[in-house]
Amino acid sequence: MPGEVIDRPNPQPLPSHLPDSVDQLRIQLEHATLDQSACDALMKFRRAANYIAAAMIFLQDNVYLKREIKHEDIKPRLLGHWGTCPGLTLVYSHLNYLIRQQNLNMLFVVGPGHGAPAILASLWLEGSLERFYPQYSRNADGLHRLISTFSTTAGFPSHINAETPGAIHEGGELGYALAVSFGAVMDNPDLIVTCVVGDGEAESGPTATSWHGIKYIDPKESGAVLPILHVNGFKISERTIFGCMDHKELLALFTGYGYQVRFVENLDDIDTDLHASMTWAVREIRKIQHAARSGKPITKPRWPLLIMRTPKGWSGPKKLHGEFIEGSFHSHQVPLPNAKKDKEELQALQDWLSSYKPHELFRDTGDVIDEILSIIPTVDSKKLGQRFEAYKGYLKPDLPAWKDFAIQKGGQESAMKVIGRLIDQVFVKNPHSVRLFSPDELESNKLSAVLSHTGRNFQWDQFSNAQGGRVIEVLSEHMCQGFLQGYTLTGRTGIFPSYESFLGIVHTMMVQYSKFMKMAQETKWHYDVSSINYIETSTWTRQEHNGFSHQNPSFIGAVLKLKPSAARVYLPPDANTFLSTVHHCLKSRNYINLMVGSKQPTPVYLSPEEAESHCRAGASVWKFCSTDDGLDPDVVLAGIGVEIMFEVIYAAAILRERIPELRVRVINVTDLMILENEGSHPHALTTETFDNLFTPDRPIHFNYHGYPTELQGLLFGRPRLDRATIAGYMEEGSTTTPFDMMIVNRVSRFHVAQAALRGASVRNERVRIRQQELYTELNHDIVETRNYIMKHHEDPKDMYSMPKFT
Repeated sequence: MPGEVIDRPNPQPLPSHLPDSVDQLRIQLEHATLDQSACDALMKFRRAANYIAAAMIFLQDNVYLKREIKHEDIKPRLLGHWGTCPGLTLVYSHLNYLIRQQNLNMLFVVGPGHGAPAILASLWLEGSLERFYPQYSRNADGLHRLISTFSTTAGFPSHINAETPGAIHEGGELGYALAVSFGAVMDNPDLIVTCVVGDGEAESGPTATSWHGIKYIDPKESGAVLPILHVNGFKISERTIFGCMDHKELLALFTGYGYQVRFVENLDDIDTDLHASMTWAVREIRKIQHAARSGKPITKPRWPLLIMRTPKGWSGPKKLHGEFIEGSFHSHQVPLPNAKKDKEELQALQDWLSSYKPHELFRDTGDVIDEILSIIPTVDSKKLGQRFEAYKGYLKPDLPAWKDFAIQKGGQESAMKVIGRLIDQVFVKNPHSVRLFSPDELESNKLSAVLSHTGRNFQWDQFSNAQGGRVIEVLSEHMCQGFLQGYTLTGRTGIFPSYESFLGIVHTMMVQYSKFMKMAQETKWHYDVSSINYIETSTWTRQEHNGFSHQNPSFIGAVLKLKPSAARVYLPPDANTFLSTVHHCLKSRNYINLMVGSKQPTPVYLSPEEAESHCRAGASVWKFCSTDDGLDPDVVLAGIGVEIMFEVIYAAAILRERIPELRVRVINVTDLMILENEGSHPHALTTETFDNLFTPDRPIHFNYHGYPTELQGLLFGRPRLDRATIAGYMEEGSTTTPFDMMIVNRVSRFHVAQAALRGASVRNERVRIRQQELYTELNHDIVETRNYIMKHHEDPKDMYSMPKFT
């Protein structure tokens, strides 16, 4: 792989120009000693784990090195990442020892997710693989299967994922480990999550922001995260930013974030150095927690952070073909890529694997020696691969009756204000297992009622410090998503409200999470977890004041592309249907729920009972605005979305007044997934039911909140769809008025009425002979309305009063 040329392994950073006084910020510990027997056991654990990890990348046979390696022992495809593995096995061995010594409750989140060989090897050594996968028993057969099938169709993938016991983080996309860790410890007061952040991963935007996660942890009610920044200096083909920062630069940076920084770098006695540093870190965590839980919280506590400097690919091949391997980017993935056909590389592999002396580490049965077992927790539930939080921690939320918050039919109310009152009571009934994660938009989104009995949990602010709080409000969608994932995967329930246009920032995070959940459900040993719940408001239909940049409903399409078993998209048309939808989503499990609604007051069309029935069905005929209760229509008008539906209703009123001969059936769709072709989604209507609702042969016009192509994709495959037309967001709009937004995107009442005329004229001759007259009349309405808006800078009066049907 092309990369920069280095003249020495493990090059040191250039010195900075910061004053030497900065070095006083470094945590210095008194000289510590570690029992020699513990040192020996830790070293042998690592030797075994590193041997297994390296063998997993290369070997398909001869896994115990009973003889010289032959070319045929090498896998046909070499997949995996070696460079980070030695650092991960180092941390894993010490966490095991620390847990055993102090009886800790701990999860391990691994940012360098491509270091799966290291984690799988450690899980095999501690017996956790065997606990969930009996075929990987801790004997010769089990280890042969683990090594020979790794990164093949029959084995584990090369990245940590939901199949990895103890994992709560999908390792395929870098940047989210730290935020996930902070989410996991919220409301888990006895839990410590140790999170290794790779120095390559640390260059990502989400990680850069997530260092601030300590500021959202109240040590009275929550556990703690112990971050370990693993600086091994290299990415795939060049050096890392953090690898090129000297101690003073790193000290200045992380001290400013609010950490106490301890460097772990004594390669000559790494076990004593790391053990002493971890022991110090746990002691500092306990000190902060004890103060908070004794009623004397420390203001702006400085949490411990370890910066561990070890060589990239430590203990691997040193040099080959004139290039450095250990201590360079050449060790990042497969250090000896041609071992199957190159004699020199095959010999290098033989020397490398032999250097671990596997014959000293394994018994005749294939199990590991007792000395290695001596540092592993004896209680299974304490082992990093068997923590219950990682796979069976679900707490069912206690939800209030949503109808107690319902609005009287015929009134007007903001759906966000109403659900804010519901969520407030959810917090009251679930004071330690439900949280809301939001960018800085609660007030703007009319959700301030959620703060009626709680507050914002921001510990660096003297006005909310040490008061708990169910609301995490931070202006980073990445942090909100990471917190939400960690909180959800460890058993609790979270809510993520956001401006519609900015949820796309976490698109790939959401996709990675859905992949994690898919694999988790396929393992059979993962229990259910609460669904991820997004509330999308401040939508493009009412972002006319912020302009074009705030108009983007694309997150709907992102959810629609997920597996049908996961994707749920709801567009409730009023406050009561939104209440019903939120209540349903909060008690659901394993889904990605997206709810789209308006923060502005809108008509309440349905009583609580009608709303419940409508939401259960996913769509229904709205008889009050249909002609003759919707029987025998000339055309079907379907609205999907709050303001969009209002325009459909208003169009029906215009048609009834101007051409009462036109027969129209008005339908609202609240569950978008019912439109999918039969059999493609659990909610999809059968062809018969679809035809019963939309008729078998009459023209249908969909007025849709999102992009028209999304609806086309959903409907694709249903018979007789040449009769359907779709209007939706067209990437038109700016700073203008609410109704002008409807006009420029061609979803206004006038455009819907024109679509109805076109459709109805196919069957109804009375409509056909007046079509041109009425069509041009509606065009005139559009022009006159736009002229009024241009002149007066506001919409005409009563544009949003509910029309009357006579």
